[in-house]
Amino acid sequence: MTLEEIRNYCLKLPGVTESIKWEEHLCFSVGDKMFLLTSPDQYPINASFKTTEEIFNRLTGRPGIKQAPYFARGSWLHIDDIERLATDEWIELIDTAYQLIYMKLPKSVRDKIR
Repeated sequence: MTLEEIRNYCLKLPGVTESIKWEEHLCFSVGDKMFLLTSPDQYPINASFKTTEEIFNRLTGRPGIKQAPYFARGSWLHIDDIERLATDEWIELIDTAYQLIYMKLPKSVRDKIR
């Protein structure tokens, strides 16, 4: 997936907002909680995202994928080039990241989103 495709997919999810953080990261959040961030000004474009322990363990052995350096707690992964993953993998990972963060939001916030 390209960055634009990732962006479009994320923004179709209920309650998702985008923002620039730390001057250079395009971040996607639900309920003001980040679930995916990218570095669109870097080449290749990289990304970090929340995931499950199972997916974390499955993907960390692949080239260019490692534990996200600033999100060590909570199973965040970093990929050095977004083009390393196929579209179907990105969709699974985005959906998973979104759901993990969404489900931790207070019920009152979730009710406003859906």
